[in-house]
Amino acid sequence: MSDVMANVSCVAMRGRAMLITGAPGSGKSSLALALLDRGGELVGDDGVTLAQVGELVIASPPPNTEGLIEIRNVGLLEVPVTRAPVAIVINLDPAAERLPLGHGHALLLGRQVPQVDLYPDTPALALRAEAALEMHGLD
Repeated sequence: MSDVMANVSCVAMRGRAMLITGAPGSGKSSLALALLDRGGELVGDDGVTLAQVGELVIASPPPNTEGLIEIRNVGLLEVPVTRAPVAIVINLDPAAERLPLGHGHALLLGRQVPQVDLYPDTPALALRAEAALEMHGLD
């Protein structure tokens, strides 16, 4: 089973993928770019292909935009890509709770994956996303 998701970005860090969701213009590509600057590897920007492999949901580059990431007000940048199992969904939401009592879940191809909502308008967003991956992401 596989599916192509549009309007999402995805970055892998240490072999685990963070699927970045949110409303258009919420900063998904900007977060992905910041994570690349911190050593992450692009899976996909503005789209990703998901496939179930055993118990895992594997994220792969989408065929139509593979290797491209949008830098708002600058243009498209070509970067190397990878594929990785989705460990967490980072949802950019201006109404995210300041101190949640846990995390939610997203359903990807029938599998539950941890989801953390993050307030998008902060210079520390990439650090928060990495912390969420370490604290709540699947191993």
